[in-house]
Amino acid sequence: MAAAKNQSVEVKLFGKWTYDDVECLDLSLVDYLAVNQKPKYATFLPHTAGRYNKKRFRKAQCPIVERLVNSLMFHGRNNGKKLMAVRIVRHCFEIIHLLSDRNPIQVLVEALVNSGPREDSTRIGSAGTVRRQAVDVSPLRRINMALFLITSGARQAAFRNIKTIAECLADEIVNASKGSSNSFAIKSKDGLERVAKSNR
Repeated sequence: MAAAKNQSVEVKLFGKWTYDDVECLDLSLVDYLAVNQKPKYATFLPHTAGRYNKKRFRKAQCPIVERLVNSLMFHGRNNGKKLMAVRIVRHCFEIIHLLSDRNPIQVLVEALVNSGPREDSTRIGSAGTVRRQAVDVSPLRRINMALFLITSGARQAAFRNIKTIAECLADEIVNASKGSSNSFAIKSKDGLERVAKSNR
């Protein structure tokens, strides 16, 4: 019995999806995608109740699936319903596995790498004349924008629709991981980069 206790249990998300073989191909985003770089990033459930907004940049330490769960809890009626958001993500990961036959965590990481805009435009203006100036986007903001765009796209697709939010989120993540323009996140990212290019 003691020997069985000493053996460490492999941590799998929802008891199913392993973190070990997940890799991020974009070097600049590796530090901001908390997947398997440290043992504490691997969790059984995306619900750690950590205080990731206490300090600036601490949210980069938040497990990436938990950040997806948190960004689902938007629009007043969904505020604070984290168990509902966890359930949605669990169903969504099952659907992603059925659609692509791959590890859903890996598909999510690829979707985030593809969906974050690399260039954006900011407003520069004084005394009433406002012009846009193209700027590079930091890695953390790329992840933040990607999460926001993916969940916004899924929310819009599921609103007044027969498809459940889990199905819409799965479609959005799979399309974004392929770089397909059917994804709201990819379309928005391309639009932002196009505007930035014209304002260089």
